[in-house]
Amino acid sequence: MKSVRRTIVWIALLGLLALAAFIFIPERRTPVQKAEVPALGTPEGGAPLYAARLGDCAACHTADGGEPFAGGRPIDSPFGAIYSSNITPDPDTGIGGMTLDQFRAALYDGIGQDGRNLYPAMPYANYRKLTEADVQALHTYFTSELKPVRNAVPETDLDFPFNLRWGIRAWKWMALPSAGFEPHFGDARLDRGAYLVEGPGHCGACHSPRNLAFAQEGYTSQDTEFLSGGNVGGWSAPDLRTAIARWRTIDIDLFLATGRNAHAGVNGEMKLAVEHSLQFLTDEDRAAMTAYLVALGPTRDEPAEAAPAVVVSRAESLGAETATATERLLIAAEPSMPLGARLYLDNCAACHFVDGKGGSQIFPALDGNATVTANSPAGLVTTILEGAELPSTRTRPMAVAMPGFGGRLNDSEVAVLASFLRGAWHNKAGPITAAAVGEFRGKVSKAD
Repeated sequence: MKSVRRTIVWIALLGLLALAAFIFIPERRTPVQKAEVPALGTPEGGAPLYAARLGDCAACHTADGGEPFAGGRPIDSPFGAIYSSNITPDPDTGIGGMTLDQFRAALYDGIGQDGRNLYPAMPYANYRKLTEADVQALHTYFTSELKPVRNAVPETDLDFPFNLRWGIRAWKWMALPSAGFEPHFGDARLDRGAYLVEGPGHCGACHSPRNLAFAQEGYTSQDTEFLSGGNVGGWSAPDLRTAIARWRTIDIDLFLATGRNAHAGVNGEMKLAVEHSLQFLTDEDRAAMTAYLVALGPTRDEPAEAAPAVVVSRAESLGAETATATERLLIAAEPSMPLGARLYLDNCAACHFVDGKGGSQIFPALDGNATVTANSPAGLVTTILEGAELPSTRTRPMAVAMPGFGGRLNDSEVAVLASFLRGAWHNKAGPITAAAVGEFRGKVSKAD
């Protein structure tokens, strides 16, 4: 009996020693990566600034109304708000004095300047694909070229056990892919596009699903779940591979450059990506991203009644033979029409029209819109409640805004309207309930 107890004690001691070693022994850091990626075009503003734009660093590290890159922006997570850090060269509140090796460790391994594990709200799982040239360019920009800003950001304070940062080390063992980028298309443009999407653009961080450990499902074009849809900050990030399957190349290019085209308009986190990053891509890099996204192909077969690839003229779409049942219902405007259709005519039809096609590059189409038909109605409901605004970009400076209807429509009415939209025209998504709308409204109120 004594020998059994002694064995249990020794096992417990060994377990405690192993845990202590796991917590206190420094992590091994990823070395310099030697991979080369084809460079297309000459970036405006030089390599350091362009690398910062490619990485879309401003979207997370700039708070609403705050100085660029001075941090303090709350990043929503399933475990609470994670505040972005100040990454200006300020020596006290920023990353002044951060060495290149420390900077690389943050990008590749999620290890901060002070040696603490960084929460994976920073997409270091994707940044592990960055080339050394881009790592050095980023380091130059954030430690030498950027203006220092003194700004002490709020400390992230998650509930137990997520406040124990050593647990992130265990998560990284399970979740992080191998470091480095490996060109595999054998085509300079496609390989460049793969690098931009999979690496600095970190598109998969939002547009790929997460597993039970909240690790990204797939990091490359060779992973079937990569870019097949996700959720971020209460928004539905659509399945990119399927959502753009009916778009022409020019539509994808226009969407990346301006956040709008004949089919859709950006909102939520994607609006920030267009404002701070995508609009500044060189023509060659934008074409490379477009070519790569087209090459991926859809993740599922398109439905038989898919919306047309090219929007036909409104006169043709409203013809007696080609009009959908939804168009005929809205055109007739009978007093006995369902409440969802009446709410649409009263609140939406002036901009999005009875055919649901909207106005190209001004009012997004609702017929076939990925946000409208997403598995999660979060993006659609939030847009109805709070409104939306297209970004102002260099080629499309007009920031067209949609008002919010949260003060005008109650939860039941929003649910009926959203359910109508999800089943109107060629859309085939399911209805939602007033209770679900109430939950979304509560989250929006807390965020405000």
